[in-house]
Amino acid sequence: MMKNFIKVICMTILSVLTGCQSLPPIQTVPQVDLPRFMGQWYVIAAIPTFIEKAPYNPIEEYKANTDGSIATTFSFHQGGFNGPFKIYQPTGFVVPDSGNAEWKMQFVWPFKSEYLIVYLSDDYQHTIIARNKRDYVWLMSRSPNMDTQTYNDLVAKIKAMGYDISKLRVFPHDHANKK
Repeated sequence: MMKNFIKVICMTILSVLTGCQSLPPIQTVPQVDLPRFMGQWYVIAAIPTFIEKAPYNPIEEYKANTDGSIATTFSFHQGGFNGPFKIYQPTGFVVPDSGNAEWKMQFVWPFKSEYLIVYLSDDYQHTIIARNKRDYVWLMSRSPNMDTQTYNDLVAKIKAMGYDISKLRVFPHDHANKK
């Protein structure tokens, strides 16, 4: 009786997981020049994770470590420009043979999350980071401001990947009075 129950649970989980794979994998950019990608990126919009509760001035910064990993700092003010300052420091690991476009991001050992660089402008001024699950996405820029046409073009790319853009949130930036 217990064995049958376990089999039913396992088959149910397997069918749910298989059903989640209805969309094709998202294609990453063919190659990322890591030294050019390093530095500060302003998070303009995202389908946010649970830690991104009402972020103001969200910034993601990358620095190459000597061991090949990527030191990442995600910082923002929560709930307002003068709200509590939050900082997270996951480590990025470039997946071999991915053209440096696929990373695994580790917030807590031993768990690593998918991080795909799916769009990168030729001048390395705009990028889109995505996941095959289509649960989270980040639209980032080297500048805290983005013109409407560029924003709309990048949102169209996100939608074309199969994301529900009604979940996309624009994050406010005002770095003139940065603490």
